[in-house]
Amino acid sequence: MKHRYLPMTEQDQQEMLKTVGANSIEDLFKDIPEEIRFKGELPVSKRLDEYALTTHLSALAAKNANTDQYPSFLGAGLYDHHIPSVINHVVSRSEFYTAYTPYQPEISQGELQAIFEFQSYICELTGMAVANASMYDGATALAEAGSLASAATKRTKLVVSAAVHPESRQVLHTYARGLGLDIVEVGTHNGVTDMAELAQAVSDDTAAVLVQNPNFFGAVEDLAAIGRLIHNHKGLMVVSANPLSLGLLEAPGKLGADIVVGDAQPLGIAASFGGPTCGFFAVSQEHMRRIPGRIVGQTVDRNGKRGFVLTLQAREQHIRREKATSNICSNQALLALCASVYLSVMGKQGLIEVGRLNLQKSHYAAGQLAKVPGVTLPYASPFFNEFVIKLPAGTSVADVNAKLLKQGFLGGYDLGRAYPELEGHMLVAVTERRTKEQIDQFVSLLEGCL
Repeated sequence: MKHRYLPMTEQDQQEMLKTVGANSIEDLFKDIPEEIRFKGELPVSKRLDEYALTTHLSALAAKNANTDQYPSFLGAGLYDHHIPSVINHVVSRSEFYTAYTPYQPEISQGELQAIFEFQSYICELTGMAVANASMYDGATALAEAGSLASAATKRTKLVVSAAVHPESRQVLHTYARGLGLDIVEVGTHNGVTDMAELAQAVSDDTAAVLVQNPNFFGAVEDLAAIGRLIHNHKGLMVVSANPLSLGLLEAPGKLGADIVVGDAQPLGIAASFGGPTCGFFAVSQEHMRRIPGRIVGQTVDRNGKRGFVLTLQAREQHIRREKATSNICSNQALLALCASVYLSVMGKQGLIEVGRLNLQKSHYAAGQLAKVPGVTLPYASPFFNEFVIKLPAGTSVADVNAKLLKQGFLGGYDLGRAYPELEGHMLVAVTERRTKEQIDQFVSLLEGCL
């Protein structure tokens, strides 16, 4: 019996060409016009043996400024948090990292239970009744929340705060075009949503108000007041939350949120140069049947033994596309497992302590940066682990960050990229991984770059 995975031989090639009626491989491309066909050799290196290839790739990887060697003060949606070593040990087990969608519950109990635990943790954190089995990321989760709100209220107007992550708002606008939704953005005041402008924008035809907490500037929003405002118009409040902050802040569900979404990246998921991450999505009981994706439910078999099954699978894979609650076709179960392991090893007290470290270290950094000549803190609103600084007039944030990088530090996010009115402003993130020495050195280097 021939081995089906042996490399193709010259004889194999000739037999296949004969079967399709071609004299050479070149004949297979004769329908492509000559003038647009590539000539010459591709700009790739010569083939390398295993050792040489590993050495080459290691040299390329060494060019990256990783956060183990470069203290990072860059956040803006992806954060340099501590990742307990146990997480990689668990998620590297082949039973998890090779698992796909658990359509056969009788052979997928481990995977189903892992997802069920993730859902349970999210409900505990957010104060909501039901959570689904994870989304792609926080941005798509927010857009899906807008879609749910529109369907639930039978309204098409969504009001979103400008303090929501710029990329999340872009994804929301993309969804809105396909769904026929009208997006209204309201501005900010003192680093948080402008309540006066929000009150003007919300009306009886508003499906939902979408806010982020802590918001993109790191500031804490007044969710209770926003909730009262939209609920007076029979609309919904959607909150995109940083899950790590919920060790200290009140759960959005207890402040009036109808839908709570977010990105689980702060919960033991590596930044990985921008992704992948894992979104979460939680709702109140009344919206359970509109939730996108699917839910893992707990039940018992005929013998009374606990078991887990997929339920409420209102996805386009299972029902007619026009009837589906979402067209998302997969979930981030392995990354959701990272979050579950993180929360289980940290525990309630650990989550409180790591949140407190983020709060205390960021406030220490803000206080030290405010002492640098020409640097000011433009906002007085309370913040979690991220805050805005204003550099001296005429200072280029990009130039400052380039200088900091040469000194071995990753600077903050240039807010002028997404907010032209905030040219010269930097968004600085300080997590539990930053030491006092690193913060003091960052402050000193920043002063030297001005």
